[in-house]
Amino acid sequence: MTIGYLALVLHAHLPFVRHPESDYVLEEEWLYEAITETYIPLLKVFEGLKLDGIDFKITMSMTPPLISMLSDPLLQERYDLHLAKLQQLVKTEYEVNNHGHLRYLADYYVQEFAEVRSLWEKYKGNLITAFKQFVDSNNLEIITCGATHGYLPLMQMYPQAVWAQLKVAVEHYESAFGKPPNGIWLPECAYFSGLERMIADVGLRYFLTDGHGILYGKPRPRYGTYAPIYTESGVAVFGRDHESSQQVWSSEVGYPGDPVYREFYKDLGWEADYEYIKPYIMPNGQRKNTGVKYHKITGRGMDLSAKQLYDPYWAKEKAADHASNFAFNRERQFEYLHKVMGRNPIIVSPYDAELFGHWWYEGPWFIDYLIRKSHFDQNTYAMTHLADYLRQNPTQQVSRPAQSSWGYKGFHEYWLNETNAWIYPHLHKAAERMIALSDRTPADELELKALNQAARELLLAQSSDWAFIMRTGTMVPYAERRTKSHLSRFNQLFDDINAGTIDSAWLENIEGMDNIFPEIDYKVYRSLT
Repeated sequence: MTIGYLALVLHAHLPFVRHPESDYVLEEEWLYEAITETYIPLLKVFEGLKLDGIDFKITMSMTPPLISMLSDPLLQERYDLHLAKLQQLVKTEYEVNNHGHLRYLADYYVQEFAEVRSLWEKYKGNLITAFKQFVDSNNLEIITCGATHGYLPLMQMYPQAVWAQLKVAVEHYESAFGKPPNGIWLPECAYFSGLERMIADVGLRYFLTDGHGILYGKPRPRYGTYAPIYTESGVAVFGRDHESSQQVWSSEVGYPGDPVYREFYKDLGWEADYEYIKPYIMPNGQRKNTGVKYHKITGRGMDLSAKQLYDPYWAKEKAADHASNFAFNRERQFEYLHKVMGRNPIIVSPYDAELFGHWWYEGPWFIDYLIRKSHFDQNTYAMTHLADYLRQNPTQQVSRPAQSSWGYKGFHEYWLNETNAWIYPHLHKAAERMIALSDRTPADELELKALNQAARELLLAQSSDWAFIMRTGTMVPYAERRTKSHLSRFNQLFDDINAGTIDSAWLENIEGMDNIFPEIDYKVYRSLT
């Protein structure tokens, strides 16, 4: 007898990184790695489930920057070349390796990348089309996010800026999928009081927040995070379940740290002889990760030089064990919750999609096994996606969520601290200027293009990824450069529009570089009253 619902939610997002002005930019490989290691492996899982007649249910967010990049012909062409180079590398590895285990692993990668190539070509390089088929079959619920993943609580003093992040995202989603989204993954799960009114006004039915956003709601929700709440605006809110999240996320007890799993930080790009690996690293000769990794985690705290060779066979077996353990724990959790609550609970387990495959190589196998084991081996809970759950359970408690995020300490500190606070006065000034520009009536087509490009540049500057990277301390120069370049372009546009001195050649150039949201209307920043 089914006594609960399990909702697996994957947040698929990357910042908008596209550099047509350069033949090679390392950060573009964030997308290529995610395609190879996360998005195509997930599609393989979905296709296998459908082929076996399993009516799976899963929720994914796909952010506008990610959708834009996956749909972009330039990036599709560059990914094709990237994959060809990967295939050449592992083919060479197979030919030159006499070591039995290394040859076995090289052959494994030859086959894996051939499967990636096969699926990539099957969909003619357009993975949005690939994912959309599962939306159309109601197996996959794809939701939206902020237009550029802007951190909304730090924009709340400019409601028009928050509105633009929401409205542009919804319109972009509809152009990609042919229908409006039902829900939204708030960037960084960051919520502030009053945001739900805008979410309702833009036509969305639900959003996700961290667990404490629900637990500290007023009045306090009777069922905690194990049932959604409705805000007074009519929008539903789902809270993250701590227990199931910890089993996967935790660096101490989470599954991805198991010794038999693949070691992320030991890559052929850093290990191989320099002259041999040179054709496969950066054009300037600097080493980088290639995605070809031969070693397993082996043990906690070990030096990388002590890592032992990886075996995908045993790693796959371990992924099956962990899926069984996760399902077993959810069964016990549901039995307890159902007894205490006197109703069917829902457990919402949200994760970054790139955890599955990119950071945790075996993650897609885990998802595949979890769905299959949930389907065949138990009847305690049913897997659902969030839109289906709301359709089937329309009556819930009304409450006001608490301000929250899923970042460090649960609030806004990770995106506002000594490493990144300098960006906000500039972002706020740009927002003020954009709101002022939105009241203009353009004198001609050139000014209209400039106004729309100004809106794009502000949105791109607001991406929470840049503040996040500054805080983590990785790729900081790139994050700072992107923030400054978008703000610089915005301010140049602002000055030129007001002076009537728009440089058409320069404008055309930045339109070609920052070509996200081709249908944007700068008037989205006009007063909400």
